[in-house]
Amino acid sequence: MKLSVEISKYPLNQDYIPFIKDFIDRLNAHENLRVITNTMSTQVFGDYDLVMAVLNQEIKKSYEQFGKAIFVCKFINGDLAPE
Repeated sequence: MKLSVEISKYPLNQDYIPFIKDFIDRLNAHENLRVITNTMSTQVFGDYDLVMAVLNQEIKKSYEQFGKAIFVCKFINGDLAPE
């Protein structure tokens, strides 16, 4: 099964850009995911089990490295990546 996820990260820190950039860079390091980033959010597309495992790993790592942050996520089954 394929999965599409839209994620917005809101670090609770005044210097928030490095925290967001690090998270996006780590998502992009996973070759079997398609990651599209814009000024409002990051979209992740791929196999359901892989996407969920990567999000589990990378969100946890974000909390461990940078402390408090809010993640807003929307999930829909299927690959809705633009052509």
